[in-house]
Amino acid sequence: MSKRAIRYAVVDAFTKEAFKGNPAAICLLEDIADVDDHWMQSVAKEFNVSDTAFLSPVISATGTNGQDESSTIPQFNVRWFTPGAEVPLCGHATLATAHFLFSTDLAKHDTIEFVSKSGLLVARKIIRTTLKQETFTVELDFPLDPVVECDASEVPSIPLTLNGVPIVKVTKTTACGDLIVELPSGKDVAKLQPNFGEIKECAGRGIIVTGPAPDGCGFDFFTRFFCPQIGINEDPVCGSIHCALVPYWCEKLKKKSLTSFMASQRSGVLHLELDEESHRVRIGGEAATVMEGIILV
Repeated sequence: MSKRAIRYAVVDAFTKEAFKGNPAAICLLEDIADVDDHWMQSVAKEFNVSDTAFLSPVISATGTNGQDESSTIPQFNVRWFTPGAEVPLCGHATLATAHFLFSTDLAKHDTIEFVSKSGLLVARKIIRTTLKQETFTVELDFPLDPVVECDASEVPSIPLTLNGVPIVKVTKTTACGDLIVELPSGKDVAKLQPNFGEIKECAGRGIIVTGPAPDGCGFDFFTRFFCPQIGINEDPVCGSIHCALVPYWCEKLKKKSLTSFMASQRSGVLHLELDEESHRVRIGGEAATVMEGIILV
C-alpha cells in the first residue's frame, strides 16, 4: 500500500472522563476497499487497544456520500479489529466512532447508519441541555443475541479465577459462543482476580462474568469480560456482549430498561433497553475524545 495520510482518533467509550471506559481507535478512510485485511490488522496491533474501527462513507448511486446533505442519513462502511483478529460486531468502538463523527460534524445529522458484517447498525445523537451546557450521549440500535444453554463439556473450569465463589448458572451467546458465567453478586464479579492461563483454555471466544448489582448502588448488574483468545485479557467495557446480557437480565429482573456497570479497572456505564418486538437492543452511553492524528503508512 502506498503512503497516504489517514486521519485517526482515539475515543474513550462509555464514560465522560478521559482515560476511563474503553478506548477505541477510529481510522477514517476514503474507501475501505483501498486497504487490505493485513494492513488493518497491523494498524490495530499498533494501536493495541481493545478494538480499532475502520470506516469510509458509503458512496451513493449519484456518486455522493450522502453525509453532506442534512436531510440524508449518512452511511458508513465499518469493520473492527482487535490486536489479534477481526470481530463481527463491536459496541464500544461503534459508540466511539459515532461520538467522534457527531462531535466533528463529519456527519451532519443526528442519526448515522453503519454497514457492517452484522448488518445495518444505527447510532443516534441524544442531546441533553442543562443550565450550564448542552451535551449529548450516543444510543446504538443493535441486534439481539439470544442466550442458549451450553453443553456440559463447555462449562468452564476456572477454579483459580473464582477462588471459591460459586457459579449460579452457565449459558452462552449465540453470535460468538461467549460463555456467560453468573455469580451470586456483583461484588463477587468486581473482586475477581482472573487467571488468564486457565481462561484461555476454556471453550468459546471469551468468558462473560456477571452478577446482580448490590442494592442501592444505582445499577442493575455488574459484568466483566475476559477474552485472551483474541488478544484481549480483559475488555474494559464491552458493548456488544450486552446484546445477550440485556435479554438475559431483563428476564431475570422483570424489567425492560437496565443500567449496567462494567467493573474493570477503567470501568464504564451502559444504559440499556430491550425491544422484544423488533428483537433489538438499545445501548446508550457517553464518550470522550482523547487524541487525534494522522497515520502515515
